Amino acid sequence: QVQLVESGGGLVQPGGSLRLSCAASRNIANINSMGWYRQAPGKQRELVARITRGSTTSYADSVKGRFTISRDNAKNTVYLQMNSLNPEDTAVYYCNLVQGPPSWQAYWGQGTQVTVSS
Repeated sequence: QVQLVESGGGLVQPGGSLRLSCAASRNIANINSMGWYRQAPGKQRELVARITRGSTTSYADSVKGRFTISRDNAKNTVYLQMNSLNPEDTAVYYCNLVQGPPSWQAYWGQGTQVTVSS
């Protein structure tokens, strides 16, 4: 079992920045990948950014150039730096960890609210 604890959410004005953190209860150096998803009211959960074991990153088109995912293996923590935030970024942000192979397992954090509003 892996616990993921997110932090760093809050209220920010349009154009502002936030940094989300996701601390894992186990060593993340050799996990398959970690990512950030978000879910806005009335919408499906969507992938925002992902970072693989080899530190390859991928982003949703809507956040490319504004968000950056990174990892600190020594702290077992993944970060999401969010810049130039706009109201469409308002959502609950969830951390995700994928473990495997040979067997595959996914874990989720409890979520952290990000609200972009003036």
